[in-house]
Amino acid sequence: MPQRVEALPAAPAAAAAITRAASRQSYLTIRWLADRAYRADAFALYAYFRWLDDTVDERLADQRQRLDFVARQRTVLAQVVAGAPPADVSPEEALLVGLVRSAPASARRGGPTVGGPDGRSAGLLLCLHSMLDVMDFDARRRGRPVTQDELDDYTGRLAIAVTEALHHCIGHGRCTPHDETRYVAVAGAHVTHMLRDLAEDLDAGYLNIPSEVLAGRPVSFRDLHTPELRDWVRDRVGLARSSFATGRRCLAQTESPRCRLAGHAYIARFEWVLDAIERDGYRLRRSYPERATWRGGLTIAADGARSALAATRAGSPAAPGPRSAHESRSVRRPASRKAR
Repeated sequence: MPQRVEALPAAPAAAAAITRAASRQSYLTIRWLADRAYRADAFALYAYFRWLDDTVDERLADQRQRLDFVARQRTVLAQVVAGAPPADVSPEEALLVGLVRSAPASARRGGPTVGGPDGRSAGLLLCLHSMLDVMDFDARRRGRPVTQDELDDYTGRLAIAVTEALHHCIGHGRCTPHDETRYVAVAGAHVTHMLRDLAEDLDAGYLNIPSEVLAGRPVSFRDLHTPELRDWVRDRVGLARSSFATGRRCLAQTESPRCRLAGHAYIARFEWVLDAIERDGYRLRRSYPERATWRGGLTIAADGARSALAATRAGSPAAPGPRSAHESRSVRRPASRKAR
């Protein structure tokens, strides 16, 4: 087992405290919108994923350590799904154990699909497997170029993890779309997230610009303002905008009002970033601190509420429209996610 790093207590109150310290918006969303019965799951998911991400990104500098760490999490997950969790779990891993144990036995056996009778519990396991896929990619890619196909797959897997977590914790058991639009909104958010953090990630050794665009050239922060890179940024902004438009159509078909509100707030959070990038002429900054201020938070909340209200007034469309070429590139839903 890799060395333990900054252990956190596994109690629900501790998971909530971790969430609050890391993201005020996520904390408030869970407190206000998550189902009472699944609020603890929501905090546990956030705290566990935060620990995974921070460990891979910041605490383990050696690739072998990072890969061993992710492999350990896969082993713990597989053993808990099989009904035989290891005895030596860390406090952080205890969060994972508790989450898996909350799923019905039929879901743990891999029987139901996401849309089946135990679909939301199966969705929780799909969420956990997909997030470990994301962590595995992050553990391997630091310091090396990546292709557009790799980045698309990365976005698709993260979109599955976040979307399934959302539907597990907010409006659990209520009707949601299970077509090709299900993951598009979160994919657009991840495209935006990678633009927002591109300079910071570059400093950390993560290159979120596809190798096809770079054509073998080294890249620095100053290179992000060249005409070629600004054209690429403009294309990614357009992709995210298109994905959010599809995401809103998908939300209109979601039964839970709280889940719809959470989805609109999530989209508004990232559309604010797109607005800032456009105002800057597609020149990416090192940071966007305005979003973390109370004023920025209130603006995002108001935008999300207006978006949800407008969607309610407009009514649900009969069916989502066809995906654009932008959206087709943004999400590639992987095949079945069985325990490995």
